[in-house]
Amino acid sequence: MSAKTSAEVVIDGKVYTLSGYEGEEYLQKVAAYINSKINEFEAMDSMKHLPANMKSTLIQLNIADDYFKAKAQVEKLERDMELKDRELYDLKHDLISNQIKTEGADERIRELEAENRELLLNKARLEATLEDALLEGIGSKK
Repeated sequence: MSAKTSAEVVIDGKVYTLSGYEGEEYLQKVAAYINSKINEFEAMDSMKHLPANMKSTLIQLNIADDYFKAKAQVEKLERDMELKDRELYDLKHDLISNQIKTEGADERIRELEAENRELLLNKARLEATLEDALLEGIGSKK
């Protein structure tokens, strides 16, 4: 675990000391995010007349909304990733299965080609034997 870090940040014009196990850059980033939310609300005319505690609550609700939306997006991406992992596993399984079938088919083709060569040789021998017998038959009639 990394060491605890402290950083001075400015949030809504006030200096705060934040500490945590994240780096100073991260703590500054968090403060910048909160400042951007405060600035968003200050830019809205309808928010200017609200009491400070209501503005603060609305900003907190907005940040919580961002958090829950981001969390839902992460969960969706994790589900999608899990689905893609399963699809990839199935595709790899299919690929291996097809490779095995292809190897079996290739072996069967080699066997059939060898059998075909043997049959062609036998055919040639039988044709030669038949031709010799026919020639002998013709020669013996004379």
